Amino acid sequence: MNYAEEIRKLAAEKDALILVHNYEPAEIQDVADICGDSLELARKAKEASASTLVICGVYFMAETAKILSPEKTVLIPRPDAGCPLADQLTPEMVRAAKSAHPGAPFVVYVNSSAATKAECDITCTSANAADVVRSLESDTVLFGPDANLASWVREQVPEKTVITVPENGGCPIHHKVTVEEIERLRREFPNATVICHPECAPEVQKASDMIGSTGYMIRNCGEKQEWIIVTESGILHPLRKRYPETVFHGIEAVCDNMKLITLKDLYETLAEGKNEVVVEKETADRARKAIERMIEASA
Repeated sequence: MNYAEEIRKLAAEKDALILVHNYEPAEIQDVADICGDSLELARKAKEASASTLVICGVYFMAETAKILSPEKTVLIPRPDAGCPLADQLTPEMVRAAKSAHPGAPFVVYVNSSAATKAECDITCTSANAADVVRSLESDTVLFGPDANLASWVREQVPEKTVITVPENGGCPIHHKVTVEEIERLRREFPNATVICHPECAPEVQKASDMIGSTGYMIRNCGEKQEWIIVTESGILHPLRKRYPETVFHGIEAVCDNMKLITLKDLYETLAEGKNEVVVEKETADRARKAIERMIEASA
């Protein structure tokens, strides 16, 4: 069976929109209606006219799509695709932090569960975190769960006091990147510009030439240059498709959860309508306010 062809046929028959994150396997990206970072997928899920949304990413992304489009059917081919970063911040931790810092708004990274988002004031992505924090009136802001992203936000918005919850939360894939690896790559590719994701450690950010989300990379890493891309390896596929005359070098960084979905999984999910995502209404209503507030702040 040619799964790619059958997936496109099924999507048309079932009025389904396939939304795929930039870190997914190349063959999954190639059958997508929309590929993007978390912010773009959130926006497209909210705007979509299709009756069914199929989210190829990790589970919190599917929850976000369902929260923004409660009237639509939302499916995820691998509901076991979790996010270790999202697991690091619980609703109880948010409530405790807000109790300890009365009046301080909590900015929660989109890499978080629906239940955690429901306790927070506004969400953010790596693409808009600084803008979101800057948009708030309070001088003190709670931020979680990614401490490396928070560090980058502090650099961009020095007028705010940003308190991280938990103190040392982070993506294990990005956090393991070292300055030594950046230096090695610079020696190997001396003409390349280094751009890293803001989930990387502060010292890696400082060792890089530029810092940006995956969406930023796709919009800006062209112009026939040579780049060292410091983030999950899946991003290389859309970059090379978009800029075929540009040279891209990656690092050894693979998120196993982002690589779980296969074409067979996607086909079976569409064919059988299985793995539907459900978010309890009260949780969804509260989380939606935080997500929509982010989208408004990023408009």
